[in-house]
Amino acid sequence: MSTAFKTSEGYKIIENWMASKGQKPFKFQEQTWAKYQNGYSGMVVAPTGFGKTFSVFLAVMIDYLNHPEHYKKGLKLLWISPLRSLAKDLAKAMTLAVEDIGLDWEVAVRNGDTPTNVRRKQERLMPDVLIITPETIHLLFSQKKNSRWFKTINCVAVDEWHELLGNKRGILVELALSRLRYLSEGLKIWGITATIGNLDQATNVLLPYPELKTVMIKAKEKKKIKVTSLLPDEVEVLPWAGHLGKSMVSKIIPIIHEHTTTLIFTNTRGQSELWYQIILEADPDLAGLLAIHHGSIDKKLRNWIEDAISEGNLKAVVCTSSLDLGVDFKPVDCVIQIGSAKGIARFMQRAGRSGHSPYETSKIYIVPTHSLELVEAAALKEAVKEERVENREPMVLTYDVMVQFLVTLAVGEGFRAEVALLLLRRTHAFSMLTDEEFAWAILFITQGGHTLKSYEEFHKVVKDENGLFIVKSRRISMLHRMNIGAIVSDAMLRVKFMSGGYIGMIEEYFISKLKPNDSFILAGRVLQLLHIKDMTAYVKISKAKKAITPSWLGGRLPLTSYMSHFLRKKLSDALTPGIRERELKFLHPLIARQSEFSHIPKEDEFLVELIDTKEGFHLFMYPFEGRLIHEVISALIAYRISRITPLTFTIAMNDYGFELLSDQPIPLDHDNIHEILSNKNLMDDVVASINAAEMASRKFRDIAVISGLVVQSMPGRNQNNKSLQSSSGLIFRVLEDNEPNNLLLRQAYTEVFNQQLEEVRLKHAFNRINNSKLIIKKSNTFTPLSFPIKVDSLRQTLSSEKLDKRIQRIQAEVYRKSKK
Repeated sequence: MSTAFKTSEGYKIIENWMASKGQKPFKFQEQTWAKYQNGYSGMVVAPTGFGKTFSVFLAVMIDYLNHPEHYKKGLKLLWISPLRSLAKDLAKAMTLAVEDIGLDWEVAVRNGDTPTNVRRKQERLMPDVLIITPETIHLLFSQKKNSRWFKTINCVAVDEWHELLGNKRGILVELALSRLRYLSEGLKIWGITATIGNLDQATNVLLPYPELKTVMIKAKEKKKIKVTSLLPDEVEVLPWAGHLGKSMVSKIIPIIHEHTTTLIFTNTRGQSELWYQIILEADPDLAGLLAIHHGSIDKKLRNWIEDAISEGNLKAVVCTSSLDLGVDFKPVDCVIQIGSAKGIARFMQRAGRSGHSPYETSKIYIVPTHSLELVEAAALKEAVKEERVENREPMVLTYDVMVQFLVTLAVGEGFRAEVALLLLRRTHAFSMLTDEEFAWAILFITQGGHTLKSYEEFHKVVKDENGLFIVKSRRISMLHRMNIGAIVSDAMLRVKFMSGGYIGMIEEYFISKLKPNDSFILAGRVLQLLHIKDMTAYVKISKAKKAITPSWLGGRLPLTSYMSHFLRKKLSDALTPGIRERELKFLHPLIARQSEFSHIPKEDEFLVELIDTKEGFHLFMYPFEGRLIHEVISALIAYRISRITPLTFTIAMNDYGFELLSDQPIPLDHDNIHEILSNKNLMDDVVASINAAEMASRKFRDIAVISGLVVQSMPGRNQNNKSLQSSSGLIFRVLEDNEPNNLLLRQAYTEVFNQQLEEVRLKHAFNRINNSKLIIKKSNTFTPLSFPIKVDSLRQTLSSEKLDKRIQRIQAEVYRKSKK
C-alpha cells in the first residue's frame, strides 16, 4: 500500500476513528480502501464477522474525504442487499459511522416495507447512501424520469453475492448493474461474499465488463469454528427421523443457560414451531426469554425479536434461515443446529452467527434427530476442516426475467431496441443472446408473440414515432410495478385473530387442508381456525393440548453434492473410526448391525438391498445423493424394472437412499443390475419415467408470473395458486400445440432438467455408480440403513399415534428375526 495513501487525510480520519473504538483495520480492509482509491472494482472475500461491510463502505468514505470534488449532490453509494432484515442493521451501523466522523451524509433504506411518504421524499432528493433489494431497484427503474437519480452514483456494492448468484434475483442484479454502468460511466462495482467454491466465476459474473480494472481481495484471517455433536444417551440401532430429537432437549437446556444468547437453527418453519414448544415444556422458566423467528411471522414481531437479541434480553431464539445472513448480534455466543444443515456453506454461515467478533471462536452444537445424522455430523466436521465449500452455479438465458426487464424499462422512461440489446449482452446471463431471441422478446412484449397476438392484454408495449418502446396504458404500468421481482412464492394467507390482532402468514396449501375448528401452531401459539375469507385465515386461541405443526413447501432442503461426498466417505470410514471421531465410535453398534445383516458400502461400492417381509418385496438402493435426486432415480429404476416385468411400485426416499415396494417379487439380480443402473440413454429414460410435461407445466407457472403472462398481485387481492396454475396451464398447452419453439416454453423444460432433475448431478451420480463395485444383499428383516426410509413412507399415511405403534411392531419383529 502506498505511503501517499496512508498519509492521506481520509485514511487518517478513518484510522483515528477506528482507534477511538479500540480497533484497527484488517489488512484486507486496507487493501480494499487502497484499490478503491486507484479506480478498481472488485470482490471482497472474508469470513463472517470480520468487517466485510466496512471494507467497501469506508473505502467510499475515504475517497470522498480525499476527493470531495469527485462527488455530486444526491446518491453516491447504492448498497444492494438480498434481505430486508439486513437493511435496518446496516443502516444503523453506517449512520453511526457517518455521525461519528462528522459527515452530513444521509443513509436510508428502501424496500417493500418503506412507507409511501418516505419514498416520495427520497424521490425528491435521494439520500447519499441507499440500501435496497434487487426487486426495489427494478421498481425504481419503472418510475418516470428515473435516470436522474442514478447519474451521480460513484459506487454500487452488492452484499452477500453468494446468496444471489445461482438464482433469478442474481440476474436482476446483473441487469441493474448493466443499466447503472450505462448511466454512470465511471461507476465502480464491488461485491462482498463469504467463501464459495467457484470464486473466480462468481467474480466474472458480477464484473463482466472488460473496461473495468478488477481485483479479488481475500482475507487471510480464518474464522475459528468449534463443532460439537451432542450424543444421545444410547444409540438407536434402528434409527428414524425426528424420533430422537425430543429426548435431546435435556442436553440443550443446560447449553442455553450456560451462554448469553443462543440461536437454535432448524431447517423448516414447522420444525421451529415444534422445538419452541418442546423447549418451553421442558423448561417453563424460559417463558419470556425464548422467542421464535421465521419468515412467516409478522414483521413487527420479527423486528422486536431482532432488537431484543441485540440488547441481550433473550436467552434463546428458535429460528430458520431467516437469521442465516449478516445480522450482527453481539450477545449471540452459541449456535445449536437441530438435525443436519444439509450443506457445508449453510452450516458455516450459521456457525458464524455466534462469536461474531473476529477474535472469538464460533461455537456450534449439532443435535441429531436420528442416529444416522451423527454420520452427517462427522462429515460436516471433516468438510469444515478441509474448507471445502459448494459452488453456486449462475443461471443464464432466463427469458422470463429478460421480458420483465424490457417491460420495466418501457414502463419507466422507454427504451430503444439497440440500447436494450447492448444492456442485455453486457451481462453474463445474456452474453450469448442471439438477434433472433431478442427479436422474439420484442414481438412478445408488443404483440404476445405469434400465438397470443389476438389477445389484447398481451399487447403491453408500443413503439412511438421516435422509435422508443413505451407502455401507454396506466393499468398495465400499475400491474407491472405490483409484480416486479423474481421470487414466486406459494400463495400466503394472513392469519388474524377475530378480535383484530395480526399473527403472521401461512402457506395456502397447508391451511386449505384444515377444517374449521382444527388447531394449528404459528408463532409459538396454539390457534383454532374459525374461517377463511379472501386471503385471510381468522383464528382464536385454542385450548387444545395437541395441534398440527404447519409444514411449509420450502421445508425439505436438498443435500448438496459436497455434503453427499463427505457423507459417503464417513460411512465408509465408520467400520474403523479414527481415535477422535466420537460420532462414529458412538455409532459402532448400529454400524456393526448393518455390517452383520447386510453391508457397509465403502467409497467405491454401491449397496442394493432386497428385503422380503409380510408387507411385500422391498428394493432399497443407497446413492447418498439427497432426497431430490432420489425422487428422480427411484422413478427411473421403477421404470426400467417395469420394462422387464410389469410391476406396480410404492416409492419412498430420504437423503441416503430410496425404497421400491411391490406385492410381487422384484426381478433384480447380478445379471441385470448393470443394465438397470446403466448410464446409457439416461435422460431419455428419465423423461419416460416421469411426467416431464406436468413438471414443466408447474415450472411454467413461475415463468408465466415473472414474465407477466399471468398476474399474481392485483389491487386488493392476490391470485391463489389454483387459479395461477389453471391460467398458466392453459397458456402452456396452447403454446405446446401452436408454438413449440416459444422461448418461455423452452425455458420451462430447461429449468426442469437443470433444477428439479439436476441433470449434471444426476449424470455424475450414475457415472460414479457405474464405476463402483455393486453389492447386492438379501435379507428377511429391515437393516439400520433401510429402516428410516421405511418409517418415512409410513409417516405419509399414518397418524403419529398409529405410526408409533406400527414402528414398535416392526422393531419387535426385526429383533425377533435377528435373534434366530
